Amino acid sequence: MSHIVKEIYIYPIKSLAGISCKQASAEEMGFENDRRWMLINAEKLHVTQREYPIMSQFYPQILDGKIQITFQDQKHEFSIDEHLDIPIETKVWDDKSEVVEVSKASSEWFSKHLGFECKLVKIIKNGDRKHESSRLKETFNVSLADGYPYLLIGTESLDFLNEKLDDKISILRFRPNIVVSSKIAHEEDNFDTFKIGEVDFKNVKPCGRCIMVNNDPQKGIIKKEPLKTLSKYRNVNNSVLFGTNIVALNKGIISVGDEIAF
Repeated sequence: MSHIVKEIYIYPIKSLAGISCKQASAEEMGFENDRRWMLINAEKLHVTQREYPIMSQFYPQILDGKIQITFQDQKHEFSIDEHLDIPIETKVWDDKSEVVEVSKASSEWFSKHLGFECKLVKIIKNGDRKHESSRLKETFNVSLADGYPYLLIGTESLDFLNEKLDDKISILRFRPNIVVSSKIAHEEDNFDTFKIGEVDFKNVKPCGRCIMVNNDPQKGIIKKEPLKTLSKYRNVNNSVLFGTNIVALNKGIISVGDEIAF
């Protein structure tokens, strides 16, 4: 049975809404423009939907070299290349990261609509953040995603979960980069190396999930599900697993409709 790429997503700004793509350009750090930006607070720490569920209500689009953000009836845009030159030392979890502020105007716009002082920052180059895989004993250049550059989920994993839920949820809860057709729930956990389009990928480990998957992205409201149900059958060593973290071994294009070659 073949596995076909059904959906591709990028999330330009960490923890804001994502963008559905027909194709994407894979790089070591993740898809082009995926989580190259994030918001940091006055303490220079990254902010996410875990503390501010309303962040799911900020919708990005990429048009003509600009990123446009829509929040309720407000819009803001900035150039993909725009940034100030002063480096800022921050962290994404345990990883030191060097970033730069996009602009005072962008930081002020987000501060106003989120209701606290924050800055929109960008990671500029490969190597400005490194993430060590204890499982593979390797260090990867990553962007501003929580851990690894890519998250892959099989369709049957979601279908299997939805059979157990009263209120069905969409794949958007889990913020995947690549969704592939599957026949067995969570078979993606056991993928090793494989090729999609022009790109070779390697599976690192199944992805441990947090409270963020309980945030209904359409409403920005945190509920008890699906973590409560998932914890009954996907709890491994106190980690609730859903989807798998992968890395790209080379650059190239992948497209919706591509078949996975093992």
